Amino acid sequence: MAAADVIVLGGGIVGISTALQLARRGKAVVLVDRGEPGRETSYGNAGLIQREGVVPYGFPQQFGQILRNAMNNRIDSHFHWRALPSVSSFLAKYWWHSNLSRHQLIARAYAPLIEHSISTHNELIEEAGAQALIAKDGWTELFRTPAKRDGELREAERLAQEYGVAFEALSPNDLAAKEPHLSRDFAGALRWEDPWSVKDPLALSQAYVRLFEKLGGKVLKGDARSLSKTTSGWRIVAGEGTVEAKDVVVALGPWSDVVTKPLGYNFLVGVKRGYHMHYAPKGNAVLNGWLLDAERGYLLAPMNQGIRLTTGAEFARRDAPKTPVQLARAEAVARSILPLGERLDKEPWMGARPCTPDMMPVIGRAPRHEGLWFAFGHAHHGLTLGPVTGQVIAEAILGEKTLIDISAYRPERFNA
Repeated sequence: MAAADVIVLGGGIVGISTALQLARRGKAVVLVDRGEPGRETSYGNAGLIQREGVVPYGFPQQFGQILRNAMNNRIDSHFHWRALPSVSSFLAKYWWHSNLSRHQLIARAYAPLIEHSISTHNELIEEAGAQALIAKDGWTELFRTPAKRDGELREAERLAQEYGVAFEALSPNDLAAKEPHLSRDFAGALRWEDPWSVKDPLALSQAYVRLFEKLGGKVLKGDARSLSKTTSGWRIVAGEGTVEAKDVVVALGPWSDVVTKPLGYNFLVGVKRGYHMHYAPKGNAVLNGWLLDAERGYLLAPMNQGIRLTTGAEFARRDAPKTPVQLARAEAVARSILPLGERLDKEPWMGARPCTPDMMPVIGRAPRHEGLWFAFGHAHHGLTLGPVTGQVIAEAILGEKTLIDISAYRPERFNA
């Protein structure tokens, strides 16, 4: 049997960051995952640290938009008919929380996390020597119609005034200068200036893991379902034996229920699945930056592995077989705006984003178990919020004043 101060369950970016933040503060930490860290949902994201993302992605409120989504032929959303009964409660509450007034209140509670996303990542990037993986050029939304362009620019103005984010409006000629191989199908663009981009999200996760191990942390394979309570803390079967610790952090993303449910906690967490594929550029084509085709709902990113195309949200059972229809739809459109060559992956990658109906993560102490902590439900912003989540959880475990007030993310909002 091995002893530690803290066990962290989950080797995604949130779990890795939490383990690292604890190790940086002198704690003996064991990070437990069923596989290799960084290989699940954290592997396939768009690679953005979204400092501008103060407003979480809401459920459409306009009847026309809902009706268009119900046609189930879009790139930005897709659903499995058979899954709808099992996700209907989540979707109903997600829609309710996305009402304009409630959504604005949620954004104000969510913004402090986002505000520290760049600074907390930067500390770890510097210590891990991972600067070569980072681009600091922001990212760009492309608009096909003047109406969409003007509406989004008005919203950007509001966010700039209320939350201090920076942006730049781009004319078609400005866009052509930045992306000369992009088609001229767009009426303009909006470049968010503050965000950073990650050229290889897996490599960044691995750099953080190496730093964690350098600080004395241990990474072990294990099944989170083997977690059990002891008289003085928690025990898990991992590696070649068992590990005991006073505290345990559940950072299992969409699989957190394998621990929380047996302990009597019922979190309403839905799953938005997403897909990606890498492509070679065709001929001498170059993609210089991260581009979102806003009216179609897919993103193109110049990753180290090739040009990554990512899709929107698929509402399905977490473990259902892949159905990459959105990827096929997105690829057809993407090829019309940028010269893409052959696919570089053997098959489409799929990941599952853990989403709460109020669009905020679950961060904090479990209400009915001593030494049990939760850090999951980050939806589209797991990469963005990994280090800041890890920092506030580490500070809370150590009994320190947290970087920000985390009461808005408390588990009690689901479990009294």
